[in-house]
Order: sequence, then C-alpha cells, then structure tokens
Amino acid sequence: MTEFRSVDEQMRLIREMVVEIIPEDDLIRKLGRSRRTGTPLVVKEGFDPTRPDLHVGHAVSIRELKVFQDLGHQVVFVVGDFTALVGDPSGQDETRPRLGEAEIRENMKTYQEQVFKILDRKRTRVVRNSSWLSKLSLPEVLTLSSRYTVARMLERDDFGARYQEGRPITLVEFLYPLMQGYDSVALEADVELGGTDQKFNLLVGRTLQERYGQEPQVCVTLPLLRGTDGVRKMSKSYDNYVGITEPPEEMYGKTMSIPDELLEEWYRLVSTLRGDKLQGAIDRARQDPLEAKRALARDVVASYHGEEAAVDAEARFDRVVRRGERPEEIPTVEVERDGERMWLPKVMVEAGLAASSSEAVRLIRQGAVQVDEQTIAEKDHHVSTAAEILIQRGKRRFARVHFR
Repeated sequence: MTEFRSVDEQMRLIREMVVEIIPEDDLIRKLGRSRRTGTPLVVKEGFDPTRPDLHVGHAVSIRELKVFQDLGHQVVFVVGDFTALVGDPSGQDETRPRLGEAEIRENMKTYQEQVFKILDRKRTRVVRNSSWLSKLSLPEVLTLSSRYTVARMLERDDFGARYQEGRPITLVEFLYPLMQGYDSVALEADVELGGTDQKFNLLVGRTLQERYGQEPQVCVTLPLLRGTDGVRKMSKSYDNYVGITEPPEEMYGKTMSIPDELLEEWYRLVSTLRGDKLQGAIDRARQDPLEAKRALARDVVASYHGEEAAVDAEARFDRVVRRGERPEEIPTVEVERDGERMWLPKVMVEAGLAASSSEAVRLIRQGAVQVDEQTIAEKDHHVSTAAEILIQRGKRRFARVHFR
C-alpha cells in the first residue's frame, strides 16, 4: 500500500506548471480517495511518433508526468502509433498528409529511450495504442462514433473555421479525437495531460469515458513553449526546436539563440529551477540577459547530458561562436561516393548536417553553409568527391566529409 503526501501538498506541486485543471474539484476528490486506499492514480499522456525526436517543448508536459510519478502515481506513456496514421488535426487549417507505417515504426524507435531522460524507467508503463485501436471491429467503431456528435466536433475552433470557410474536413479527422479519447477508455485513465492545444481532445476522452460507464478523467493542460524564433510554438516543422537528444553543443547554442523576451518563459518551462531559485534567476535575467541566457543554456544541457557536458558545451560555444575559431575536434564522417561530383544537399544529408535535402537547400539559401570556408549561395552546388571537404552549417556545426 502506497503512502501518499497530503492532498494539499500534492495539489501545490501539481498546480505549479499547469494552465488549467478540468475540473479541479474532481482531481482533489481523486487524490483524496487515492490517499485513503493507497491506490495510485492512472495518469496518461500520448505522443504520436510523427517525427523521430522529442524536444524540450514536449518535455514541459513530460516533466509534469514526472511530478505525478514522484508523488507515487502510475504514469502511462502512450505511443500513438495508430493515431499517427491519421495525424492530429489540432491547429491544422487543412487536412495533413498521412504518414506511412514504415515511417511511423522508424520514428518510434527512439521515443522510449528519449522519454526516460525525464521519467523513471522502472515506474513508467509504455504502451502503443495500436494494441487496442487496431483490434476494434467495425461494429465497435460504429459504437464509438455514435458516442459523439458532429455538432460537438464543429465546436472545435479549427474544425469550425474550416467548415465555415468551405475547406475540406475528412471523416477520418473526426475519428482522431475519438481514437485519442478511446485511449483513455482502454486505460481507464484518472488523469490525462496535454498542451493547451489538446484541450478539446482531452475533453472528448472525458466524455467518452462517461458514455462507456467509467468515471471521467481529469484534464490537465500545460503551456505551449515558444520556440527559438520567439514567435511560434516549438516544432520541428518550424525548425525552432531544441531536441532532447541533440549534441550538447547544439543544445547550448540553440538555447543561446532565443530572444531575450523569451527568457522568463524558458526559465519557467525549461529550466530545472523552482521556487525562490527560479524567481531569483528571472529577476537576474532582467538585469543581465546575456549571463542569464548562458546560465539557462548550461542548465538545459546539464539536465539532459550532465554537468561536464554543459561545461564543455559552453567552452566550445565561446571558442567557435564568440571568438570565431574552429572547434578543437571536428567529426569525420564517411559518405558513399556517387560520381566525381555530388549535389551538396545530398552530401549534407548523408553527413548528418541536415534532416532532408529540402532543409539543406533552405540553409544554403540563407547563406548558412560553407564548404572549405567558402559560403555557398547556389542550391544546385556540387562538390568534388576527389578529396575530403570541410562543411560548416551555421556557426556551430562542422563535419569533415571523407568520400569512400
């Protein structure tokens, strides 16, 4: 039988980061019952593997899962391998392309390892929602569909706007919130977490649980972290993200690139500081933004890679970015030779300096790519494969490319 802290103490820790608890009275009641019976609450959150990496924006809610975990509750990390086949329409102004199963499987490979940079592996249950959603028969899907109305779906902002403007909404997009909600039914969840953009989907889960005869879950929403551009929410699609498994020097450099006006938001949502230490850091940031940013970057790197890596990343940043020197160690990568000359974007992808040729082209157009210390301006640039070349992406990333 688990011994839990007082309900007041648990609520104080839970409230610290959240935007909204719907309804708060239900959570207080559930925590009280959990404490009396010694039974942990089932607390879930789902992530669709639409991209291969998690970033520090995802980590905002994962860290809230850790709060529940440290309070003794059962955390369930749902890998949305089935819902990813549909694609979450939240915030989308048009039907998004569907991912293939092979791409989803590839993206899933790293998710479980990444999440354990934050959560306790031994106390986390990891499940794939294909284990129940793929087994639903057509009659069961019809029953699920009958538990929610089109009118309620159209109350959702993005669906409502698209409907009013005559832009297509596919029926499969209506199924997405139902499938996410059914995850809560399958797991008999007590609490579900998500970003503020997930509020509608979380409430669908609450409604479906009631209609399947279960006690409805409590919905806990977390703020969306703005990315390094200082404008849009963090997303790999916007290239304004800091991945939680990125090399320390990349993580440090990207954090240093955020606008000063994001410092308070990032300290609250990304740093490990809490209480008086957090407020002190925010106050200092108003007086000396540069030093505050350096302290934040060290904290971010240390939380995912350790203190030594943070010190090394800062030293590398000072050497390469502030003083304009080359790093002491530049990795050498081998690329398969494809003729006497190769298209530079392809070489960059093969060398791990770009996720795709389109990203490489964009970087070249921005003047962010150098080959052997010469800035490349043409997207159709080809490099000789006769000898090793040095490619620099931006100010911080280098690779010596050896063609074999």
